[in-house]
Amino acid sequence: MVDPHSELTHTTHGDTSSHADLTNIPAHGLHPVHGFDVNPWQLCWRGMDIDMIGRTESLFALSNGHIGLRGTFEEGEPVEQPGTYLNGFYELRGLPYAESGYGYPESGQTVVNVTDGKVIRLLVEDEPMDLRYGRTVDHARCLDFRTGTLRRSTLWTSPTGRTVRINSERLVSFTKRTIVATRYEVEPIGEDMKLVLQSDLLANEPLPLPDNDPRLAAALDSPLVSALADCDGNSAVLVHHTKRSGLTVAAAMNHELEVPGNADTSIRADGDLARLTVAATVPQGSKLVLTKFVAYGWSARRSVPALRSQVEAALAMAAETGWDALKAEQIEFLDEFWRDADIEIDGDPELQQAIRFSLFHVLQAGARGQSRSIPAKGLTGPGYDGHTFWDTESFVLPMLTYTVPGAAGEELRWRHNTLDKAKARAAELGQQGAMFPWRTIDGDECSGYWPAGTAGVHVSADIANAVGRYLRATNDEAFEVECGVELLVEIARFFAGFGHHDRNGKFRIDGVTGPDEYTAVINNNVFTNLAAAQALRDAVTAVHRQPAVARELGVSPEETTYWATCADNMTIPYDEEAGVHQQCEAFTLLDEWDFEASRGRYPLLLNYPYFDLYRKQVVKQADLVFATYLFGDQFTPEEKRAAFDYYYPITVRDSSLSACCEAVAAAEVGYLDLAYELMCESVFTDLHDLHNNVSSGLHIAALAGAWTDCVAGFGGMRDFGGNITFAPRLPSRLNYMSFRMIVRESRIVVAIDRDTATYRLLDGPPIELAHHGTRFILSDKPVTEPIPQIVDQVPPPTPEGCEPYRRPHVTP
Repeated sequence: MVDPHSELTHTTHGDTSSHADLTNIPAHGLHPVHGFDVNPWQLCWRGMDIDMIGRTESLFALSNGHIGLRGTFEEGEPVEQPGTYLNGFYELRGLPYAESGYGYPESGQTVVNVTDGKVIRLLVEDEPMDLRYGRTVDHARCLDFRTGTLRRSTLWTSPTGRTVRINSERLVSFTKRTIVATRYEVEPIGEDMKLVLQSDLLANEPLPLPDNDPRLAAALDSPLVSALADCDGNSAVLVHHTKRSGLTVAAAMNHELEVPGNADTSIRADGDLARLTVAATVPQGSKLVLTKFVAYGWSARRSVPALRSQVEAALAMAAETGWDALKAEQIEFLDEFWRDADIEIDGDPELQQAIRFSLFHVLQAGARGQSRSIPAKGLTGPGYDGHTFWDTESFVLPMLTYTVPGAAGEELRWRHNTLDKAKARAAELGQQGAMFPWRTIDGDECSGYWPAGTAGVHVSADIANAVGRYLRATNDEAFEVECGVELLVEIARFFAGFGHHDRNGKFRIDGVTGPDEYTAVINNNVFTNLAAAQALRDAVTAVHRQPAVARELGVSPEETTYWATCADNMTIPYDEEAGVHQQCEAFTLLDEWDFEASRGRYPLLLNYPYFDLYRKQVVKQADLVFATYLFGDQFTPEEKRAAFDYYYPITVRDSSLSACCEAVAAAEVGYLDLAYELMCESVFTDLHDLHNNVSSGLHIAALAGAWTDCVAGFGGMRDFGGNITFAPRLPSRLNYMSFRMIVRESRIVVAIDRDTATYRLLDGPPIELAHHGTRFILSDKPVTEPIPQIVDQVPPPTPEGCEPYRRPHVTP
């Protein structure tokens, strides 16, 4: 257990040398089923399992929010899904409609696998190094959460009996966002050997194409058209453009070579391939070392010569910095992140590892996006076509707002950059203000199924709520003036015009779909209405705080008065007879779902028609229960408990978004051990591939749920109106937890054990907090408060076949 009064003790700068040998890394325990070492600061896989390649490509992905590299082998094969992605770089494709209609989006957008700079092929004498052939004597890969690198060590014997050790280390730079670097070492074992390295830039790699949508297959079949290929010395550059979206991408590489004796080198660049070839005879006991720097840039407007100049300048900067300094900068960046964001637990070593894995990948998804989106899969794979959904604002930004606020602000600036498209979409559909897309890459709506897409208008309210949360947590006035007020005003205008007052003066929002996509096109979804009410109130507050900006936007006093009236009179359906809020109007009157009959047939959307799902009381993902957490100041404790008891038994969690929401709600109403199980389901969604789709990329929102479940669930943190309160309690499986937050420049740490919680101000001005309802000022002295004890309650039953995930036993 870590002393909550001590300084941060766990982060060390580690080894900044180039050596990447994993043989000396201690294993803290090997998971008997999932194969990863149980280690608090690393994810390591030992041995070779071809069936795991797709999963590990996603789990070992590296990103900085601008560039994303799947964790493929340097040698290029074996591979399931090669992937190099640039945030916002996509190709257009047609959307399939059985019957078209007014307002249907005409084009979809699909993330493109751009020029691959990871490839460094190795030939041992005349045999290509390929783990599917010969004999792999020893093999390990390790994603290190403190260095931000992917390390690999392989001892391989070729089919003809020659043995080499390969050590590699790869990073995507957090500090130089356009740069990727790889250190690749080959050591002959037992004899001198002729070794050949081929370092590539490769465009239009062959991809496994989907066979259920010919439009998508066409969009991804050689999507890049060559515009320039050039090389000189040890460097090369390729520039390509897309066929339809009008985007241009440049990739350039440079190399540093360390070899005993002489080496023959040659370089070529033509069309889709640039290749540096290095041939050398390497004595046993010596190494051939290649350090490869790759730079990326893309634009919809800049010329080919301009992009070429950009990436070549970035390469020069990387070469001047050098590998060792790049890695040292990476470690320093991550030291700062863990200082502000780390979560420590005692009682479950595998969960500790999974939590840090989750936090690390969320950081990778958003750290250096710089006014770009955070896609649902980050930049770890092609899942969801690379689209951004409401997941970002409702699940990912809460973590970033309180740990890396600058990254949260950048994502919200991206939403502001797409505001004109949101306003055009609203006008196209006959609405006022701004209507943000259900799924998108560049701000245009890409959903071809309007009941679960266009009708999900809560996405606009989710964005507004994220803006309000960010402003309260940061006091970022520059953002408020430049972006925040306008976002809030245009979203308020949308909801004020989209809804209407009925004959009783109640404000209604009809014909929408809430978070539960098994109940579509309904009236007065509670989540949507509460989110809209909060958006309207936040718009009123922002207008009053920034009257000059409001005048520029043409906001009148009558308009803000009307927004307040809409919010104050929002319809919130409640079933008096059942004693519970209705997820939407008349939901509790729908027919019941036969959960026993559907056992083993999950997810339901793949086994039942929406025609049936929409008519029954069955919930895909937490909806009303999520509302009791996000808008908890609008519910009494009794109402929250009643909501959980009613909706948990009919929620099947067919979405990775559900478990973390239910975990927070369960912890609040007293089902602490159930909350722990639901938290584990969210945290292990990807590490244990619970949805059998990790090979297409990670679930960034579920990973962010690790932070939410610790901080908001067992820490009980709430931020209503800028008032930060805590109500911590631990489940029986955990002995200790601590977490860190940034609130308005105050850095705090909260340490929780069985009986007490200790609050400490690490940096910044004093801050007013509350512990289980008792307010206090946290300044230079730690504050320790007792935790009121409760008896863990017996939770309601789970739907048949939907029990929370329970892990196989792990011996730490």
